[in-house]
Amino acid sequence: MGRIAVAAIVSLWVVPVSILVNHIVPEPYMDEIFHVPQAQQYCKGNFRSWDPMITTPPGLYYLSLAHVAYLFPGMSFIKAATSFSEVCSTSILRSFNGVLAVLCSVLVYEIITHLRPALDERKATLYAVVLALYPLHWFFTFLYYTDVASLGAVLAMYLACLKKKYWFSALLGVLAVVIRQTNIVWMLSVCCCEVINITLGGQRDKMDVDDTDFSIRKNVELTPANSITLGSNLRKRKLRSSVDNRIHLMSTRSVSSQKLTPGFLDEIKAIYLRLWQMKLEALVSFSPFILVLVAFIAFVCWNGSVVLGAKEAHAVSPHFAQIMYFGLFSALMAPMHCSLSPAVDLFRSVWRNKFLTLFQLSVALGAGFISIHFFSLAHPYLLADNRHYPFYLWRKVIKAHWSMKYLLIPLYVYSWLSIITRLGKFQRKIWVLAFFLATAAVLVPAPLIEISIYNHQRTHHDDVLVSTIPLVP
Repeated sequence: MGRIAVAAIVSLWVVPVSILVNHIVPEPYMDEIFHVPQAQQYCKGNFRSWDPMITTPPGLYYLSLAHVAYLFPGMSFIKAATSFSEVCSTSILRSFNGVLAVLCSVLVYEIITHLRPALDERKATLYAVVLALYPLHWFFTFLYYTDVASLGAVLAMYLACLKKKYWFSALLGVLAVVIRQTNIVWMLSVCCCEVINITLGGQRDKMDVDDTDFSIRKNVELTPANSITLGSNLRKRKLRSSVDNRIHLMSTRSVSSQKLTPGFLDEIKAIYLRLWQMKLEALVSFSPFILVLVAFIAFVCWNGSVVLGAKEAHAVSPHFAQIMYFGLFSALMAPMHCSLSPAVDLFRSVWRNKFLTLFQLSVALGAGFISIHFFSLAHPYLLADNRHYPFYLWRKVIKAHWSMKYLLIPLYVYSWLSIITRLGKFQRKIWVLAFFLATAAVLVPAPLIEISIYNHQRTHHDDVLVSTIPLVP
């Protein structure tokens, strides 16, 4: 019932906003001038036609063909279209992303309920709807871009991996990579998370909540059926309140118990020893992902680049400043998580171990300075197109004064401190490192500041968002 509610609620805004967008902007907008004509060529059967300015594979266009084929009989019956290619209009292609946005919200719901099986259905529905409102995801829902399809494929891949369906997960990984090449990083990240889950036993708080859920079910089963009458609503509300309190207590205990968890090197050692013990089983389980990785490497060697078109404009560059931008942007997109608590924790850490903490803070600020001073790139596309938000952020904020980019460094570092502190409360140290490395692997080589990429860092790895659920009131 929950997934139906999520789909219905998300559809309530996707449909009217899509109609409004198509009314105000009926023609292809921004990068749609490349994607829409290319999809229309495929609708005409011209599969050899290719726009050399398109950098991503044709996965989105093939999926769009299935969407158009589904709509064609009905539109032909009501005389709304006389040919298959006529159905392939800008509004119809955009509607495919609307359908995918609803699918993404359902996938998020499934992931939440899988990771938090004791979570109330109403809360799981609420969390899925809130995540569907993530600003970047919202914006690209109504345009014919690769973002929503890419996100949906990665979420489906992640869910399949959580359910131990590794071959199906790898197949979805192929689909994700065919939509957007950088999804190979998120496929590896999903594998890494599953390895951590297998070798280290997963999240401590999840196990505690599972135990609580078992005891709750046991109590419910022991309750006589004839004792549940209309007059027992008050008792049921009290029981539900008691259950919620117990779950909250378990979550609180899990947070405090993580202080006793092994250190980073101990986690690496435990993973290595456990993998060595189950090396054959692990090799068989994760061999599908290895095959996808080998195929991707072969493609890059054959193509001479990760991107398909406009290779000169999208050459790999050491854009380390992009990590700083992402940290601040993510923090601003979730201001409720950017409280003073990281600052308080930092102060306490400095008080307990002044030398080590000050050294770590100095390293972080130094890394931020080096990233901004030496690896802050201004791509020609960034400076030429004033239809993108980064154009104004670059000119009005970062380049407002020569000192501005340096004054923002403490904010960048503090944003990442907030993110890492937040994740560290519910994830193991090695998991947090894996997330950071995956984020860096996608962001650093990209020479162009594209906020749409940040949508994938923030939402692709849905466990990043799901890990905050126990602290949501």
